[in-house]
This record gives sequence, C-alpha cells and structure tokens, in this order.
Amino acid sequence: MMSLKTFFVLAILMASAITLIPATPSQEEEEEEKEASATSLRGTSRFLAQRSQKSVRVVKTCDKYPSVCLAKGSAGPHCCQKKCVNLTADRLNCGRCGKKCSYSKICCQGKCVSPMSNEMHCGSCGNKCKKGSTCVYGMCSYA
Repeated sequence: MMSLKTFFVLAILMASAITLIPATPSQEEEEEEKEASATSLRGTSRFLAQRSQKSVRVVKTCDKYPSVCLAKGSAGPHCCQKKCVNLTADRLNCGRCGKKCSYSKICCQGKCVSPMSNEMHCGSCGNKCKKGSTCVYGMCSYA
C-alpha cells in the first residue's frame, strides 16, 4: 500500500514539474520559425497554396467557345447556361434550354414522357411495346 502511494506522489510531482518548466526554444528552432513565418500559409490550405504558385488554368466555357461541346467526352453538343448538354436526353434541358421534365418523367428525343405508361418509351427511351399491348408500370403487357 505504501509503495502505491509513493508511486502516485512521484507521478504527480513529475507531471507538475513538466508543466512548470518553461519550454525555451533552441536557436535552430527559432531560425526555423523565422523561415516559416516568411513563407507563412496561415489561413490557407496546402492545396490552395500549391495552386496559387502554379499557373492558373483558363476554363473554356461553351458560351465563348461553342466547339467545346463537340469535343469527345462532352456531356452533349448544345450549350445551356455555360454548360454542355444533350437536349434530346437531359431532364433539366429537354428539347430546349431550361425546360425541365417533372419528377416522374424522362426526356426522350427532346420530349418529356412518362416511362411508366408511354407505349413508345415503356420503361426507357425507345422501348416500344408490340402492337396491341399496353405499357403498365414501365412494362409492356404487364397484366
């Protein structure tokens, strides 16, 4: 029991001694701090600092450069609000810029259609039901 009390007393004394001793930086640490303050990035992340040091990339938007939308990998050949879009399939620009399809509809060939009940686009664009069958819940001749 006595050794346990002695151990705790020594631990408390060591902890208080560590906190009371002032930490004085060496000359090397002071020089490093001066160099760091000269090129301080305080308030700026490393990513932003690296980006500012490199050359700034110019973004080409389709309103100034319409040929951007014709490039391989582009979202579509048309330009709407500085973005390349496909007017035949984009729900937010169906048939023309800014024309939005309602929640349950999709854009097929530039028209908003309901894939749950449209015989020409049953379930998806271009999925035509056979003659005499109907489109129910996005499937031809469901029942």
